[in-house]
Amino acid sequence: MAAKLGQILITSGVITEAQLNEALTMQKKGGGRLGTNLVKLGHITEDKLVTFLSKQYGMSAIDLAEYKIDPAVLKLIPAAMAKKYMIMPLTRAGAKLTVAMADPSNVFAVDDIKFMTGYNVEVVIATESALINTITTYYGGKGEGLVAAKAPPSGSGQTQTQGQATSATTAEILQAKDYTLSEDGGIEDAFGADEGSTVDVDEFDRVVGNAIGDVEVIEDKGDAEVIREVAAPIIKLANGILLNAVKAGASDIHVEPYENSVRVRYRVDGECRIVMNLPAKIKNALTSRLKIMARLDISEKRLPQDGRIKLKLGKKREVDFRVSTVPCLFGERTVLRILDKANLQADLTKLGIGGNALNDLMAALDKPNGMILITGPTGCGKTTTLYSALNHLNKIDVNISTAEDPVEYNFMGINQVAVKEDIGLTFAAALRSFLRQDPDIIMVGEVRDFETAEIAIKAALTGHLVLSTLHTNDAPGTISRLLNMGIEPFLVAASLILIASQRLVRKICLQCKEEEKIPMPALVKLGFSEEEANSVKCYRGRGCPACGNTGYRGRIGIYEVMPMKDELKELTLEGASSDEIRQAAVKLGMETLRMSGLAKIKDGITSVEEIARATFGE
Repeated sequence: MAAKLGQILITSGVITEAQLNEALTMQKKGGGRLGTNLVKLGHITEDKLVTFLSKQYGMSAIDLAEYKIDPAVLKLIPAAMAKKYMIMPLTRAGAKLTVAMADPSNVFAVDDIKFMTGYNVEVVIATESALINTITTYYGGKGEGLVAAKAPPSGSGQTQTQGQATSATTAEILQAKDYTLSEDGGIEDAFGADEGSTVDVDEFDRVVGNAIGDVEVIEDKGDAEVIREVAAPIIKLANGILLNAVKAGASDIHVEPYENSVRVRYRVDGECRIVMNLPAKIKNALTSRLKIMARLDISEKRLPQDGRIKLKLGKKREVDFRVSTVPCLFGERTVLRILDKANLQADLTKLGIGGNALNDLMAALDKPNGMILITGPTGCGKTTTLYSALNHLNKIDVNISTAEDPVEYNFMGINQVAVKEDIGLTFAAALRSFLRQDPDIIMVGEVRDFETAEIAIKAALTGHLVLSTLHTNDAPGTISRLLNMGIEPFLVAASLILIASQRLVRKICLQCKEEEKIPMPALVKLGFSEEEANSVKCYRGRGCPACGNTGYRGRIGIYEVMPMKDELKELTLEGASSDEIRQAAVKLGMETLRMSGLAKIKDGITSVEEIARATFGE
């Protein structure tokens, strides 16, 4: 980042190349930000630097002396964080927090503030000396620890191998911060106290020292001794991997042992990204630490295990991790699904369902009985849609029971049962019990077999509203899937009231969004009419630090919602194929996944490339 700023300053004629090299040499020896070193050397004044940064980043430059900061705003950011990143909270208006920074390129600091406060952050630029004076005035002390916030050094993190690209956010992810675990396994006031030292993965051997050799043979020792030896460095690393995954917006963490290394990957926006490669000799220690946190049997390495980790972030926020271990050739592979209720979108109107599709779904949810099925491949957001539907239905005058494997999020007012097949508590067994519990609405996590499907359909036919999921490629294909399970056509036609199929597509990053020229024949081939192809504006993400140079940030659903109208019920009874049902549904007004995707392109939400990928084969 420093080198990039230096080149911009040279190009703009603010400094010379010799002055840049002098500042970079000073930075290597003594640290600090490039801008700070340029000011110290007298190559640029603070005011001129702030003015330049303001124009470069499109942010306001302010005079901190003009601000009187409200104590309530001051409490939003602890002194340790203010000093570490050299930031100053100024004002809060609604969900927006305005902070002053000397280094507007420090996106990691902004992410930390967002993560800790829950507010949207607006950055303004101030001089470093003014920030030091203001922080000292309001937070107390004599300016101890007030050093320029440094971006992680370029090249930190895992060594890039051939064919592997590193993201711009990797540098942050690779800093495993030292958060102390409380007795209940939570991270105590993670951002309110001194964050301690960091583990730079590139220098892991040096930081850990002789401890690596000590923990290599932990499988030969008892649990108590293992816990002692998997101590500070490994605990620090494990906590950092978990917490930084939450900050990076990951949905899953993959810890994968290989012959010569341990690879750690995050799944962000549906794609796996390598975030670090660790020495192979720490694989047993890291796996043991994760198993201890999940309360799994660390001595059992031959069989898969499942567990759960609960971390407390600060005083109010909790994040669950669903842990799964599987023995592989070079050790145990650990996958953690992140269940962060703070990121759970439980509003149907914000999931990406629009127009007639949303109206059809809402109408189905308002019916007193019948079955609603949400379909799609693994990881397409079916559970989120179900939870959003339950949140809509969750009222004081209805009794809602759910059978889930596992229970991912808990909701007040909903009776949730975790399926445990090893003791006989299957979906079918839970459903039978629900029918004796006076339910109004039943949610079944997944229809996996004939028995579960049969009981769910019978419940739908006896005055209950039943919601569930099924693994199919599209809405019309769901009917064929149920028939193949052995369900009679007349039962399918009588019970089903709506089928919704969905996919998740990545949203274009708003920070680097730009118009993209797509040839008209390509747009027509995708599904646009010639008239639409001539007028539609397409966009893409250029790639920037905010999105990890992917061009995308966040995901949104595309939906295919098929209400079971009389014509479709007749086709079901006649044993029509999925294609015939699809054609009839489209004639009746159903919007396919591809059509839903085209609407997202028109709205500038996603790219042509993304919709083509997500709806390939339509």
